[in-house]
Amino acid sequence: MRFTTILSTTGPVAVVELDENQYLPVAAAARAAGATDPALLEGGLQAIIEGGDASLAALRDIVANAAPEMTVSAEEAQHCAPLPAPAKNVFCVGRNYAEHIAEGARALKANIAVTEVPVFFTKPPTTVTGPYADVPIFPQVSTSIDYEVELAVIIGKPGLNISKENAFDHVWGYTVVNDVTARDVQRRHGGQFFKGKAFDGSCPMGPVIVTRDEVTDPHNLRVSTVVNGETRQDGNTSQMIFDIPTLIASLSEGLTLNSGDILATGTPSGVGYAMEPPHFLKDGDVVVCEVEGIGALRNTMRNV
Repeated sequence: MRFTTILSTTGPVAVVELDENQYLPVAAAARAAGATDPALLEGGLQAIIEGGDASLAALRDIVANAAPEMTVSAEEAQHCAPLPAPAKNVFCVGRNYAEHIAEGARALKANIAVTEVPVFFTKPPTTVTGPYADVPIFPQVSTSIDYEVELAVIIGKPGLNISKENAFDHVWGYTVVNDVTARDVQRRHGGQFFKGKAFDGSCPMGPVIVTRDEVTDPHNLRVSTVVNGETRQDGNTSQMIFDIPTLIASLSEGLTLNSGDILATGTPSGVGYAMEPPHFLKDGDVVVCEVEGIGALRNTMRNV
């Protein structure tokens, strides 16, 4: 199933994507069907994720029998991020593609080695924005805004000290994020990742979350970025240094992963700061980040 969140007159509501043109609002359809599942009646995607397999099974029956008049037009919908207000920071992985490490080393004229364990950092919930929203950039703070397309994992079943063998049991689905980064701020603060990746609206997400069962092999998906019609990134998740089970196992060591947690898995080569000369984003630039089988973000950069 494919889910997203749209803005209604009462606030954000979760919808099921029936096709490219039609959405089914979960809570309204559940009420019309006489459902008793509290997660479906609540109608937010976080609640549905927490409801687990039972909520998904009940929802599949509702979708199969929903009346056509229950649907809303996707074209007319105001799209939010699928999880517009995550309960925790977005977990991210740095340096998870060898060619991205190599291009960074060339650009910085430094020796950057592959680490023995994953490099983690986070982006606060205030970074999360919609798949088609304008992304605010702050020219008085940074003149080196960059893009990073990433496959993101959505955690379903909570877990602590999860083994690699059981990691996929904790995956609910997948989405796309753009880890928008202020490179100069990142370096100004000692090279640590957080500050340069924490600007408001710097994590476009969506356009949907696709449930795990619909992604046959998350380690064989094309990931790409196009800026103003020019292809900048064109990689594949098969190029990850640390695969998804390794990332989940490592991150969950001594740290509980909860339902709805978001884990961005790293970006391939082709980022702007590593080009010769560097190409940073500016007001009016249109950035399209796509992951095969999930969809594409399309965001315009806007000075604020």
